[in-house]
Amino acid sequence: MHQNIPVAELEMDEATGLIQKVNQVFAPEHLPTGVSVKKDGVDRAAFYEWWVDRSIPMNRAGVSAAMKELQLSDIRQLVLKTFGLSLSDQYWIKPVGQDLSWEQINFFEHPFSEDVGDVLFGVKKQDTEQEIDFVSPDNTTDGYLKKRWKLIDGRRYLLKDGSQPFFQQPFNEVIASELMQHLGVRHVPYTLFWENGKPYSVCEDFLTKDTELVTAWRIMKTQKQANSTSVYQHVCNCCADLGVDVTTDLAQMIVVDYLIANEDRHLNNFGLIRNAKTLEWLGSAPIFDSGSSLG
Repeated sequence: MHQNIPVAELEMDEATGLIQKVNQVFAPEHLPTGVSVKKDGVDRAAFYEWWVDRSIPMNRAGVSAAMKELQLSDIRQLVLKTFGLSLSDQYWIKPVGQDLSWEQINFFEHPFSEDVGDVLFGVKKQDTEQEIDFVSPDNTTDGYLKKRWKLIDGRRYLLKDGSQPFFQQPFNEVIASELMQHLGVRHVPYTLFWENGKPYSVCEDFLTKDTELVTAWRIMKTQKQANSTSVYQHVCNCCADLGVDVTTDLAQMIVVDYLIANEDRHLNNFGLIRNAKTLEWLGSAPIFDSGSSLG
């Protein structure tokens, strides 16, 4: 589903949380960006890749311990426990026969449990008799570093941990944010959040219930890249074909990354914002995820 629009009929494997089969496509224009429809049907490999990218990666710090605590044989099972819902886009899985709507269950408008986030951050439950509530957007967060969503004063904030031994990334996010503020560059503002004596970077969700982030990696999939075309030029070409000129925004991002010596700018941490209802491309996403920097 894309909000309340049926996009495709899928067969899912509950044991692994993976797509087994794509039976029918109802709204090809609402397929995830980069998933095309060919003569013999939908590009299944691209569809499967998009879905796998929706899961917490196996190489995230603390995943093995979290799987044990959550009693999961595969971390990707988490995705189906909340219908594949995310705070990054408006896609979800609606079980056949269930009378559910987007308005009833999306995390942009409804509260969610902190149980999964606690487990991912290594926080032990106070009441060991109480079952874990899996209703959480933490089930569909990507990236290597530990992260979780929190409701603070009714607003949705993403908390991100640092890595050993110095846990420097949260501080770097704030410094990068301050630098971009001084330079007048569009960015996601970060602040420090301390919990149990540890620093985390925190930023408010820059998306709404009607907008979604489409990463450069997905946008690159909309066209075949010629061997003579650089990745940079291919991203620019694909965005231009969608009606968005990203050259100025990319130039600013590259300069900022140079100034802070960012070692981790990749095709999944920048992209475009799209209106999920109208499919209108609204422009570049503000710069975010600049923590792996400053030495």
